[in-house]
Amino acid sequence: MKIIKNSIMALALLLAACAQQPVQEQERLTDYVNPLIGSGGHGHVFVGASVPFGMVQLGPTSINETWDWCSGYHQDEASVIGFSHTHLSGTGIGDLFDVTVMPVTGEVTYERGVIDMPGSGLWSLAERTKEIVKPGYYSVPLMRYGIKAEMTATARVGLHRYTFPESSEAAIVLDLENGGCWDESTETFMQAEGNNRIVGYRYSKGWAKNQRIYFAAEFAKPFDSFELKGYKDMYGRASFSTTAGEEVMLKVAISPVSIDGAKLALESELPGWDFEAVQTAAANAWESELARIKVEIKDPEQKKIFYTAMYHAMIAPMLFSDVNGDYRGADDQVYNSDKPRYTCFSLWDTYRAKQPLMTIIHPEKAGDFVATMVDICDKQGDLPVWHLWGNETDCMVGDPGIPVVADAIVKGIEGFDREAAFAAIKQTAAVEERGKEHRHKHGYIPCDIFSEAVAFDMEYAIADAAAANAAKALGKQADYEHFTKMSHSYRTFFDKETGFIRGVDVNGKFRTPFNPYFAAHRANDYCEGNAWQYTWLVPHDIENYAQMFGSKEACIARLDSLFLAPSAVDGDASPDISGMIGQFAHGNEPSHHILYLYTMLGEPQKTAERVREVMTTQYRNNFDGLSGNEDMGQMSAWYLMSALGFYQVEPAGARYWFGSPTVDRAELTVKGGKFVIETVNNSATNIYIKSITLNGKPHSLPYIEHSDIAAGGTLTIEMSDTPTKWW
Repeated sequence: MKIIKNSIMALALLLAACAQQPVQEQERLTDYVNPLIGSGGHGHVFVGASVPFGMVQLGPTSINETWDWCSGYHQDEASVIGFSHTHLSGTGIGDLFDVTVMPVTGEVTYERGVIDMPGSGLWSLAERTKEIVKPGYYSVPLMRYGIKAEMTATARVGLHRYTFPESSEAAIVLDLENGGCWDESTETFMQAEGNNRIVGYRYSKGWAKNQRIYFAAEFAKPFDSFELKGYKDMYGRASFSTTAGEEVMLKVAISPVSIDGAKLALESELPGWDFEAVQTAAANAWESELARIKVEIKDPEQKKIFYTAMYHAMIAPMLFSDVNGDYRGADDQVYNSDKPRYTCFSLWDTYRAKQPLMTIIHPEKAGDFVATMVDICDKQGDLPVWHLWGNETDCMVGDPGIPVVADAIVKGIEGFDREAAFAAIKQTAAVEERGKEHRHKHGYIPCDIFSEAVAFDMEYAIADAAAANAAKALGKQADYEHFTKMSHSYRTFFDKETGFIRGVDVNGKFRTPFNPYFAAHRANDYCEGNAWQYTWLVPHDIENYAQMFGSKEACIARLDSLFLAPSAVDGDASPDISGMIGQFAHGNEPSHHILYLYTMLGEPQKTAERVREVMTTQYRNNFDGLSGNEDMGQMSAWYLMSALGFYQVEPAGARYWFGSPTVDRAELTVKGGKFVIETVNNSATNIYIKSITLNGKPHSLPYIEHSDIAAGGTLTIEMSDTPTKWW
């Protein structure tokens, strides 16, 4: 008995001691996310509440509609016309901002308002010093009305909570007039159903020529009255009386298909009113996604940059189908699928790093993206270029959908019909439009009969190379030979005398006069760039391309000059030509592969030096922390891949070329389980790779195959302060 009593006493003392010890909370990766990185400068990132790849991006929309306000938010100006349920992140054109909600007190003017006229419109200044932004949650006080705004989201529903002052004239206004920048309402409808629900739709045109969004809004507190207001009754005022500190909640579901689809989302995704539970679920959804790459990094600032990049990379593409599988096709008809459909494919940007990243850490979602793209092709006749809310914008050059689809074929990604996908590739490549009709006739696009001829043709050549790789993977020899031949069209534009890629006219003559520093925004031979940058847009054939300079050594010397040239750009240059190191422009996507060409050409030390330079100088934990537009995750994906130590240079090449990892350790969730990257002796000075082992065996290659990563395993990279060629 005494022994038992002593044991019980010892256990009690142990438990008491444990209780007195502080409980160490498990590290939350979301704590390393700063959603405001890129909210200043030219980053154009979305700021607000969402879940990964969700249809709803709920956040503030500003009065300002100029270029740097494309996301609806910018650090330089704190006006808020309301909180919209759709936004773009990091684009160069503004659209969406649909179904805008604004809490008010008193009578207001039902219009957007003017920034230098306080009291005009519904707008208020936000008290940015009290703003809270974190994954899945946004909050800010509205100074004009003394109202605290809070919001969170599910995939298809935005949940609002507004803390009002005492007022007999409190209201929540739904604004269907104002969209984003280029967007204009064409038809709207709204009506009350009872005293706590409002339904309606908003049709608009802008970047997306025929945009349709339907909504169902439900109030936790019944409204006293509902009135249509403003121009063409595009504003709906739900009025209340409120006590001091009273919380009024509202949930708004959206659908690209119908009001019934929006109602179904309300019932399925958010039947209750537990704000904290929804906020926690949204945060946990982000936590789960961020955990797909668990990294150890000594510098906490670098860790914040890394996980913010992951956050920004998983905002889009956005879900574009209802709970029951209904979606709006590219032909504006309604269909149903048991697979989720997506929208906002910024493919000219994202085929380079964002989509390849998805094939590693999100192969099932990558398959869904491709299935969506093939479906788009079925409905509109070719693969998407820049698809926005069911509309083809044809924004940017080339056929950027082909590399994404081809990449998935080559890597064996599941979730779509490979033969149908390749048929979509062939169909897209054969379409006689957007310069391809000239390319098919002449073998290249002449610069005197088509604007941005060089950019279009060289991007088409990249797509052809990707198509060739897909054909090879499927055993289609004739297609492989055809697309390989077409992928060499870039050679027409190479001028041996100057060492630059130049426009060539229909008679085979180089355009004159020629200035490699000259750029005219969307109006010369290049697209958002000049001859300096486009001379290196040959990621698919670099070994053969190097010989066009006379030798590999001459090619490397020419590449060196890119970084040593003056950074000035002549002419009416695009603001997208940014992040300059010499004439290298990291702020724009055509430059993103260039640093890795050195490794491909046998000088990995130069890749290491330049990659480290870009990662440490052009990615920062502040408002202006990006060197260019985020572009729906591409700018961040480049950083993520580079921090892990490799980058996919060749579209649909299924291999990643080594650079200079900055992580100390990374654990990636991949198809085969876990892929671990361990770096040895990594530091700010030890930037060069000394040796590599894969699963304990020496890895004597300058790249790693996708299949090796997808299978899971361990990659150990030993670093040094001395340049070494390890293969």
